[in-house]
Amino acid sequence: MTSKGFTGKTNNIETPHDINLTEKPLNSNKISSGRVDINVLKSKLEAEQSKELRKNIFIFSFCVLLLGSIGIFLSL
Repeated sequence: MTSKGFTGKTNNIETPHDINLTEKPLNSNKISSGRVDINVLKSKLEAEQSKELRKNIFIFSFCVLLLGSIGIFLSL
Protein backbone atom coordinates (compact mmCIF):
# COMPACT_ATOMS: atom_id res chain seq x y z
CA MET A 1 0.00 0.00 0.00
CA THR A 2 1.39 3.38 -0.92
CA SER A 3 0.40 6.65 0.63
CA LYS A 4 0.24 9.74 -1.47
CA GLY A 5 1.09 13.06 0.07
CA PHE A 6 1.74 16.58 -0.97
CA THR A 7 5.38 15.89 -1.76
CA GLY A 8 4.60 14.73 -5.27
CA LYS A 9 2.66 17.84 -6.13
CA THR A 10 4.79 20.89 -6.60
CA ASN A 11 3.45 24.00 -8.24
CA ASN A 12 5.78 26.81 -8.99
CA ILE A 13 3.92 30.07 -9.00
CA GLU A 14 5.78 32.86 -10.69
CA THR A 15 5.14 36.47 -9.81
CA PRO A 16 4.84 38.96 -12.63
CA HIS A 17 7.83 41.15 -13.33
CA ASP A 18 5.76 44.27 -13.98
CA ILE A 19 4.69 44.84 -10.36
CA ASN A 20 5.34 48.57 -10.55
CA LEU A 21 2.62 49.01 -13.17
CA THR A 22 -0.07 47.41 -11.05
CA GLU A 23 0.72 49.04 -7.71
CA LYS A 24 -1.50 51.83 -6.53
CA PRO A 25 -0.29 54.62 -4.30
CA LEU A 26 -1.40 54.36 -0.68
CA ASN A 27 -1.91 58.07 -0.20
CA SER A 28 -3.85 60.19 -2.60
CA ASN A 29 -2.57 63.63 -3.50
CA LYS A 30 -5.58 65.31 -1.90
CA ILE A 31 -4.41 67.86 0.64
CA SER A 32 -6.88 69.03 3.25
CA SER A 33 -6.54 71.99 5.55
CA GLY A 34 -6.99 69.90 8.69
CA ARG A 35 -9.79 72.11 9.99
CA VAL A 36 -13.19 70.70 10.80
CA ASP A 37 -16.38 72.70 11.08
CA ILE A 38 -18.04 71.88 14.38
CA ASN A 39 -21.51 72.64 12.99
CA VAL A 40 -21.11 70.01 10.29
CA LEU A 41 -20.08 67.44 12.89
CA LYS A 42 -23.03 68.38 15.11
CA SER A 43 -25.50 68.08 12.26
CA LYS A 44 -24.15 64.65 11.27
CA LEU A 45 -24.34 63.48 14.87
CA GLU A 46 -27.89 64.78 15.29
CA ALA A 47 -29.00 63.09 12.07
CA GLU A 48 -27.49 59.80 13.19
CA GLN A 49 -29.08 60.07 16.63
CA SER A 50 -32.50 60.89 15.20
CA LYS A 51 -32.29 57.87 12.90
CA GLU A 52 -31.35 55.67 15.85
CA LEU A 53 -34.16 57.16 17.97
CA ARG A 54 -36.73 56.39 15.26
CA LYS A 55 -35.47 52.83 15.07
CA ASN A 56 -35.68 52.43 18.86
CA ILE A 57 -39.20 53.87 18.97
CA PHE A 58 -40.29 51.47 16.24
CA ILE A 59 -38.85 48.47 18.10
CA PHE A 60 -40.40 49.58 21.39
CA SER A 61 -43.84 50.14 19.85
CA PHE A 62 -43.66 46.75 18.11
CA CYS A 63 -42.85 45.05 21.43
CA VAL A 64 -45.71 46.85 23.22
CA LEU A 65 -48.11 45.91 20.43
CA LEU A 66 -46.92 42.31 20.54
CA LEU A 67 -47.31 42.09 24.32
CA GLY A 68 -50.76 43.67 24.10
CA SER A 69 -51.92 41.24 21.45
CA ILE A 70 -50.55 38.27 23.42
CA GLY A 71 -52.34 39.56 26.54
CA ILE A 72 -55.64 39.90 24.68
CA PHE A 73 -55.24 36.44 23.14
CA LEU A 74 -54.52 34.81 26.51
CA SER A 75 -57.40 36.57 28.25
CA LEU A 76 -59.97 35.14 25.82
